[in-house]
Amino acid sequence: EVHLVESGGGSVQAGGSLRLSCTASGNTEQNMCMGWLREVSGKEREGLATIYTGDGTTYYAESVKGRFTISRDSAKNTLYLQMDSLTPEDTARYYCAARQGRCYGLGEPFFEDWGQGTQVTVSS
Repeated sequence: EVHLVESGGGSVQAGGSLRLSCTASGNTEQNMCMGWLREVSGKEREGLATIYTGDGTTYYAESVKGRFTISRDSAKNTLYLQMDSLTPEDTARYYCAARQGRCYGLGEPFFEDWGQGTQVTVSS
C-alpha cells in the first residue's frame, strides 16, 4: 500500500498557474503508475495525467494536454502537477493516485491507492 498526501491547492485567477504536490510513502520501492485525477462535485472523477516511475513515460488526457505537466522527483518520492493557463472549468478537487506496475489506465477504477485531495478554485 502507498500512502499519498497532496498539497498546493488554493485559489487563483483565470490564466494563472498552480503546482500541486503529492508525497508518497509506504511501498514505494517497486515501479508504479502514479496519476492525477480531479472531481467536480456530483460528477465522476476525471483522469488527467499519469507517469510510470520505471521510465518516466507520461500520458495526458486531451482536456489538459499542453496546459498541465506531470513530473516526479524520485529522491523526494514526490509527484507534481504543474497547471498553467487555468480556467474556471478547472475548478475541482484534485487527487493523487497510484497503482503498482505500468500505466494501463487513466480513470478512477484503475488506481488502488488515493490521497485525500486538494481543492483548486479558479475565478474569472
